[in-house]
Amino acid sequence: MTHTEPAQAERTLSRPELRPLWQMVHSRLSSGRPVTRVRLGPLDEAQREALADLLGLDRLPDPRPFVALSRLEEAVTELSGRTVRETVTELVGPLGDRASDRRREETERAELWAWLDDHVTVRAQPALADWTASCRAAGLVGGSPELTRTLLADALTVLAECPAQAEPLPVFAARILKGDSHALDDGTRLSTLVLRALATLHDTAAPESAADRRALWARAGIADDDLSATVLVGGLRPVGEGPLARVARVCAQAGQAASLTLAQLRAPGEFTLAPDPAPVVHAVENPSILALAVRRFGPDCPPLVCTSGWPNSAAIHLLRLLADHGAVLRYHGDFDGEGIRIAAYLLDKTPARPWRMSATDYRAAVARTPHGPEPGRLTEAPWDPELTSAMAEHGTAVVEELVADILLADLIEAAG
Repeated sequence: MTHTEPAQAERTLSRPELRPLWQMVHSRLSSGRPVTRVRLGPLDEAQREALADLLGLDRLPDPRPFVALSRLEEAVTELSGRTVRETVTELVGPLGDRASDRRREETERAELWAWLDDHVTVRAQPALADWTASCRAAGLVGGSPELTRTLLADALTVLAECPAQAEPLPVFAARILKGDSHALDDGTRLSTLVLRALATLHDTAAPESAADRRALWARAGIADDDLSATVLVGGLRPVGEGPLARVARVCAQAGQAASLTLAQLRAPGEFTLAPDPAPVVHAVENPSILALAVRRFGPDCPPLVCTSGWPNSAAIHLLRLLADHGAVLRYHGDFDGEGIRIAAYLLDKTPARPWRMSATDYRAAVARTPHGPEPGRLTEAPWDPELTSAMAEHGTAVVEELVADILLADLIEAAG
């Protein structure tokens, strides 16, 4: 087969009038699907003449013609000795594979959402499942799985560090986000994402005003001062002459509760616990339980910590401090939706383990008080998947005060 001179073939194939042909062929071949013909048009008369010349037609094609790829391949090969793929690659650019690209993007998206759902912070706090669902519904940031994963990873880093140590927001951001003090500024995508997660955890509406946002950050231990963040304790008798040990010990010996500030916990001075046996420290959600215990036991009250609802930075700091000094931590809270979320949060942030918080414990409690209020929004209890099912089945909340006698009996046993 004789081919046209290269220069002449190049001039023929690169005629401007054939540009719509090559662009359409390039697009179709880049689809990643089999292509047998392409449709052009509408073509003007000059473009129709150029196409007729290329294909060797004895008359002008229709303004919107179908061109068989086999016929085009034959004409191009006879003219230049090259294939259609080689020709459109040279004239238009490298061919793509959109089908393969879509499959890859779908795989990357699936891997991203699987990573998010399986993240340790999400698994430890199942209440975040609603947040992860909203992230999925919002889609990819800039259409990029990589950018989205980076943003979500930063958000999860922030959530893992909450409650913070009563730091101003820029200081907190700089400490945990590679020195970027503005990463959590109002209105940033990351700030909005984290606040939505915090609102989900606390079962509140997403903040709409600056005051709402400040309040939600404060609940996460950010922008608090280290004097207003406090935690209630009773019966805590540390060893040592540091200010924290002395305050806690004096109050315990007097049969009184103590309100410890985050400032005291951050600078405890000499502070140890009796090493043998390792002390068991119980923690409760409600101050009324601590008040009952102090009233019941007086100077003999076993070590007891109260989170007063959602644990703030002082409560988390104290429990970690006690665990670092060998204490065994046990936690009990309300059997309602928020109580389960609080428990999951505290068990994730500290080494505490559940105390009478199983499905069996709930069923026994609800049998005693079967006509309680509804439990509210329920989320999974990571320590006992059966618990949420039991609560949904009975549809009844059991607040901590209703099982106070059982908890006090446990404290008597713990005290020996």
